Amino acid sequence: MRIILKEDYENLGKVGEVVEVKDGFARNYLIPKQVALQATPQNLRVIVQEKARNKIKLSKDKREAELVAEKLKEVSLTANVQVGEEDKIFGAVTSQNICELLSSKGFEIDKRKIMLEEPLKALGVFEVPIKLHTEVEAKIKVWVVKE
Repeated sequence: MRIILKEDYENLGKVGEVVEVKDGFARNYLIPKQVALQATPQNLRVIVQEKARNKIKLSKDKREAELVAEKLKEVSLTANVQVGEEDKIFGAVTSQNICELLSSKGFEIDKRKIMLEEPLKALGVFEVPIKLHTEVEAKIKVWVVKE
C-alpha cells in the first residue's frame, strides 16, 4: 500500500514522502495512529497545502526566535549558592534553576531548551547556550556567586 507520511518515522521516511509499506502495517498501525494517510490524489493535494502552511509557520517561528535571541544576548543572570570550605558549593545550578532565573527576568523558556551539558558546580561566570529554534541558538551569561 502506498502511504503519505504525516510525521517523520524512523526507517520509513520524512513528512510528506510517499512510501510503500505492507497493507497490514498501514491499516492497523500507521493510519489509526495518524502517522500516515493513504496515497490518494486528494490526500496528495492536502499534504502539499500542509507543507506550504508549515513552511510559513517555520519561517515565522524562526523570526520570533531570532528576536528573542537578540534580547537574550543582553541578559546576565546571577545564581546565589551556598558555599562551604574552600568555596565548594552545595548542590549545583541546573537548567531548572536557570529557567526560573529567566522567568524572573520576563523570559518564558522551557528548561529542555537550555543546553546545559552538566550542572554548574563551581563559582564563576559561565556561558550557557539556549536552543530557541532548530536554526537559532542564543547564549546567556550565568554568574554563580556565593550568598
